[in-house]
Amino acid sequence: MTTYSQAKAQDAARCIWTHWQNRTTLETLPADCRPMTAAEGYAAQAELPGVAGRAVWGWKIAATSEVGQAHIQVSGPLAGRLLSGQVLENGAEVPFAGNRMRVAEPEFAFRMGRDLPPRATDYSTEEVLAAVAGLHPSLEMPDSRFAVFTRAGEAQLIADNACTRHFVFGPAAPDLWREIDLRAHAVQGQVQAASGRRWTRDGRGEAVLGDPRVALAWLVNRLSSLGVTLKAGQAVTTGTCMPPLEIEAGDAVRADFGPLGQVALRVSATD
Repeated sequence: MTTYSQAKAQDAARCIWTHWQNRTTLETLPADCRPMTAAEGYAAQAELPGVAGRAVWGWKIAATSEVGQAHIQVSGPLAGRLLSGQVLENGAEVPFAGNRMRVAEPEFAFRMGRDLPPRATDYSTEEVLAAVAGLHPSLEMPDSRFAVFTRAGEAQLIADNACTRHFVFGPAAPDLWREIDLRAHAVQGQVQAASGRRWTRDGRGEAVLGDPRVALAWLVNRLSSLGVTLKAGQAVTTGTCMPPLEIEAGDAVRADFGPLGQVALRVSATD
């Protein structure tokens, strides 16, 4: 049995990053560096910041609903790194050229107030929430470097940074978020299309692994199992709370989290 060496992981990360920068796609990673298990996929993903010369700004969770998992044919949620240079401010114009997924996803994001290092036992949701500094409405515009990402498989999608591309981090919500049942909290996505058409879509927190707080704890414990510390100052975006919003070049997108605030982006007019 051959081992998945760091050199192979670095080769996979270089391939992913090259296609990311060139806005090109691949069918599969080369056989000599292709991850075959989730652990190998995470090993390749861990090399991506160094290959890209980017810092890890935070983390994302992909496929937090059964529908999402079925769509990309994975067995459960996937963790990915949010890299510096890919995180934009509220209201930003987001590059769209080469984006093949063509969706925006309203998400609950948590900013951490202290480190949660790896340990032998799982963190409880209560322990994780005690380490949170704040909640932020957010929008993700994901993408994949695979031509047919729905058939790439779990290991390769993890290596592909769980389909990360751009992320818009909204303003901090009032502290009342700690008193709200986030499972039942309603969110409305709004798209003002470049064509002039305006439409909305509704979602709820329960679409995210049943509860965004549970999703956050899942991410913490997944990182712990990988020997990774979730650091103070990093953010975790917990996955879309509604079916993704289909977007086109020039559209304006807003997510309304009610008393928790709003977040918006403009899709670049260049397709």
